[in-house]
Amino acid sequence: MQMAIDGGLVAPETFNRSISDSIGRPDLGRSSNDMSPSRNLLNQSRHVRSATTSSPSAAHILRAAALAFIVKSSSISKYPPLSIWHLPSIFFSSILTKLNINVRRIHDCFHLLDGRLKQLKILIVEVGYIDNNLQIIHNTNELPNLKSFSLTYYYETNAYDNQVIPLLRRMTHLEKLTLYIRIDDRSRFVDGTNLHKNILIHMPRLHTFTFYISTDIQFDDSVDHLSDNDIQQTAVCNVFSLPFTFNRLEKISNKFPNIIFNTVTYLIVGDVIPFKYEFFIQIAKAFPSLKDLCIINVTSPLLNFDSYTADNIDSCSSIQYLNLTSLTVNYVDNYYIEQFLVDTKTYAPHLTEIKVHFDRLQAVTENFTRDATRYNCRNIKRFIFEKTINYSNELYLYFPSLLD
Repeated sequence: MQMAIDGGLVAPETFNRSISDSIGRPDLGRSSNDMSPSRNLLNQSRHVRSATTSSPSAAHILRAAALAFIVKSSSISKYPPLSIWHLPSIFFSSILTKLNINVRRIHDCFHLLDGRLKQLKILIVEVGYIDNNLQIIHNTNELPNLKSFSLTYYYETNAYDNQVIPLLRRMTHLEKLTLYIRIDDRSRFVDGTNLHKNILIHMPRLHTFTFYISTDIQFDDSVDHLSDNDIQQTAVCNVFSLPFTFNRLEKISNKFPNIIFNTVTYLIVGDVIPFKYEFFIQIAKAFPSLKDLCIINVTSPLLNFDSYTADNIDSCSSIQYLNLTSLTVNYVDNYYIEQFLVDTKTYAPHLTEIKVHFDRLQAVTENFTRDATRYNCRNIKRFIFEKTINYSNELYLYFPSLLD
């Protein structure tokens, strides 16, 4: 397995099964090379009882724990999040060994691990909100039976050090760890050195670590010796294991590793530096399974958008996005809307949803009359505008697949 950093210097290091290395960046710290697992317990196979949730009712968890239902789907995102921190102590199980669950808050996860599920070996949890509330007291005992833990959090949190790290340090017997988290409001990036010091060194039996960790730092005047160019490169740092196995990747900028992300279906790209045509070529090649794309960039690579013939942008061949179904261009210059709607620039045969400001869409399509954007708009079924719009007859004629 490998580890890579996006957000400036990219220096991938090889991670073997024992996770022998962490990656370091010259500007953020050194690598650590003294870590290896002391034992490997995978030779013993055990029957795993498991449970899943399909309803926001806490009673369903109790019944699932008692009956040990088999997990039928590897995806938990489609299930509504549960709030279980208030459940009485009578909610417990002495036989449940695997749980796949979607909870509202990180405190719900703490309560699952407060001793009521003593035989739990595998916990897969997606959290809706990780706050920095330290007034809630939780059990801090070690979890010797827990062998596999997966934590997914898609939003940004400033509670990584105060909530997530203490939770992980209880898992001293962990053999498999999966971590997807986005962090903000932190003074330093989470890099390989940090992971080794705060997590991996406390898990001597760990043999599999799959992760995506994004750190977003807002620099101020207290940060010295950074030029404007340095800030643009280091404001966001994405560190992840290879091969990349998650279906979401966020905060990709103009500079990202030359890697094929076969599993990614949801992508956010953003930068203060304009995205040029070559960037979108790289995106199409690097993300062949891409379905949902969000672009955040209000800077055009053109000096004057209104003074050029948009139908001939760069006069290059069209870029193919064969699986793209949803495009978010709420916070962009008109150039990027054109990039995806002009048929000589982009071929997106399955595009069915666009999130865009109405005035910008109207401008790019020349009040819904422009032939060059008609082809890529033919399958659009849904618009998400910033305001309520009464659809005109011209709009329906231009977007024949549009649903009411």
